[in-house]
Amino acid sequence: MGNIEIIKTDDVLVRIMELKTGTSTEWHYHTQVTDYFTCLEGTVRIETRNPDTSMDLALFECTEVRPAQVHRVVNISDSFSKYLLAQGIGKYDFIKVHSINKDLTD
Repeated sequence: MGNIEIIKTDDVLVRIMELKTGTSTEWHYHTQVTDYFTCLEGTVRIETRNPDTSMDLALFECTEVRPAQVHRVVNISDSFSKYLLAQGIGKYDFIKVHSINKDLTD
């Protein structure tokens, strides 16, 4: 199936995202948009840095990550996982964080 774009405007992006077993997105953040996650299949873990947290989402559970919060999504299921990702309101960007430490100075 792959990733499916549902809505795309200048201020909002809504997609269904899939992750294979044991895979994750890259560590990143957004300068303006909040990420809203809803698990649709499997179990996904939303991890953040500074503060270091993790939240496991099962079917239809939700969470959000605010702008400037470094985060990633991890599939912790035995098979693929699927989640709804709504992003907004604001200009979308994806800023990769290549080295993670407590103060993010590397």
